[in-house]
Amino acid sequence: MSARRSGGFLAIESRKRLTYLILFIVFLFCIILAQFYRIQIIEGEKWKKKALAQHQLFVVEPCKRGTFYANHRIKPGHPDALRPIVTDVPKFHLYADPVAIPEEHKQEVWEALSAIFSFGPKDRDLLKVQLYKKSRSRKLVLWMNPERKVAVEQWWSGFARRHKIARNALFFIQDYKRSYPYGKLLGQVIHTVREEKDPNTRQLIPTGGLELVMDRYLQGKEGKRVLLRSPRNPLDLGSVIAEPENGADVFLTVNDYLQAVAEEEVAKAVQKANAKSGWAIMMDPHSGEILAWAQYPWFDPSRCREYFNDPKLREHTKVKGITDPFEPGSTMKPITMAICLKANEELKKRGKPPLFSPHEKVAASNGYFPGRSTPIRDTKRHQYLNMYMAIQKSANIYMARIVQRVIEQLGDEWYRNALQEVFGFGLKTSVELTSESPGLLPKPGKKHPSGALEWSKPTPYSLAFGHNVLASSLQMLKAYAILANGGFDVRPTLIRKIVKTKPDGSKEILVDREAEREEKPPLRVLEPQVIQEVVKAMRYVTKPGGSAPKGDIYGYTEAGKTATSEKIVGGTYSKKDHISTFIGFAPVKDPRFVLMVVIDEPESKYIPGVGKNQYGGNCAAPAFREIGTKALQYLGVEPDDPFGYPVGDPRRDSKKADALQEVEVLKELYQQWNH
Repeated sequence: MSARRSGGFLAIESRKRLTYLILFIVFLFCIILAQFYRIQIIEGEKWKKKALAQHQLFVVEPCKRGTFYANHRIKPGHPDALRPIVTDVPKFHLYADPVAIPEEHKQEVWEALSAIFSFGPKDRDLLKVQLYKKSRSRKLVLWMNPERKVAVEQWWSGFARRHKIARNALFFIQDYKRSYPYGKLLGQVIHTVREEKDPNTRQLIPTGGLELVMDRYLQGKEGKRVLLRSPRNPLDLGSVIAEPENGADVFLTVNDYLQAVAEEEVAKAVQKANAKSGWAIMMDPHSGEILAWAQYPWFDPSRCREYFNDPKLREHTKVKGITDPFEPGSTMKPITMAICLKANEELKKRGKPPLFSPHEKVAASNGYFPGRSTPIRDTKRHQYLNMYMAIQKSANIYMARIVQRVIEQLGDEWYRNALQEVFGFGLKTSVELTSESPGLLPKPGKKHPSGALEWSKPTPYSLAFGHNVLASSLQMLKAYAILANGGFDVRPTLIRKIVKTKPDGSKEILVDREAEREEKPPLRVLEPQVIQEVVKAMRYVTKPGGSAPKGDIYGYTEAGKTATSEKIVGGTYSKKDHISTFIGFAPVKDPRFVLMVVIDEPESKYIPGVGKNQYGGNCAAPAFREIGTKALQYLGVEPDDPFGYPVGDPRRDSKKADALQEVEVLKELYQQWNH
């Protein structure tokens, strides 16, 4: 009885223990189930990312920045070939997974890589630091070319296999870097980008020029690639989960051959004149397309750090043709005469007689004008001149005398408005570059910061020969383009079109300057008869008796004007620091280009048999001739003055050459009036 009770008690206890055990197991299962729910459902994304991070690596799939292409359409019959001036080329960054490289082999890896890249002591030390980091991804070497990548791969493949190291302990990530097939060509205008990308936007940072202005078009959009961490899978392979989008391409108006010629000739001119610097801009006067924009000393964008870290070199990164306005001096005289002839037209509309005639005999010896305490002077005294002689001889007093008539008849405001509304002085040209200066055109009633009036009684007489006004080289080029194209307004431009290539290969034109010009015909700002008279006078400048016979483009007709302006140093005009220029166009009928050459601070000295070195006719005009000759030959323009060659050349015929007979008649008339 007692045994049965004891056995029953034990059975009950066993069932209780079994029940407790089952309940405990169920409880544990519930806990595990709850944990599983929390990990898989509630925190699923968190743990998924952690798990993937152990086996996957997400890297940027690089995109190409847009390319700058040169202009090849300007040469007749020449195909519009794609000639990149600036483009992206593939480069590679070498990375390491230091954790995957055994400690006993890191020294050997370090020495081998240092030898392959020919590292010096500093770079060797930096490489060693990265290899010994406790990290899964460290940058070792940046911007490797494909050839160096192959060298590393060949060494690493055998080394990793011999020592049973995961292949992906060293891996490469592709990237793109700016390349300059033509070197320094067009350096200041295009500029460059920094090597380091913006950490927030992952975009390259432009340093200036067209790279900055066109940045929103040039930018691409990076993609994304997922890579597997596996000993059998190199990390430079993987699946692209977001395709990269390349930037749009910019088709320039600049021709690479003309640019190279301009750069070479400007450099020669600066060196020959022992000048501080110089530049030249060539433009199609009809379309406003800039065909060349050279500047010396050069800016090499591939060495941009040297320039930006050196204050002396930094000066050469500026585009001086728009950033540095100056007094245009005598190059203003054809513009002055155009405005005076326009005043004749205005008076004719009002039923009044004209102010003057281009053939009129005008007294040009008295340099005293209202409001001036000192007389205006000419380099040579002239008793009487007409308009053609005045431009040929570059006479100051004549210009001021005719402008005096304009002021007396039409007033200061009319004259000032003509300078701005017709030729654009005091206004930016809106070319596609930053830091463009509007120059300075005085305004009646407006005061300088010093409190002095910008426009006083003698101001118009100074403006007549290019003083008391500041203009950029591009503003002057635009003004001369109006004279060259028959009197139509023109907008300078560096861009032909901007084209986006889509992932499927189709093209989208984002900007089309030609289409824009067709939609908006040019505005006439000067009458043909005005242009005809001014251009006729400008033709005499490069002939015997003119101020720039060294600017004569042999075999072709040309029209132009020189200037030698004293620079303002310390608030006064300097007698030894000048800015010397020549602007002209060729051929005279249907010009293919208008070209301005500027020589900044040529050495002030007298050269026996030549004259004063600093004169625009001696230091700037020869560069105009050389650039112009090569440009016309390249463009396939037939000579329109086949007898216009220098004395001694068998092709010369003074009776048939352009303007020479007219110059002889003008010379005889000048002698009659002045002797």
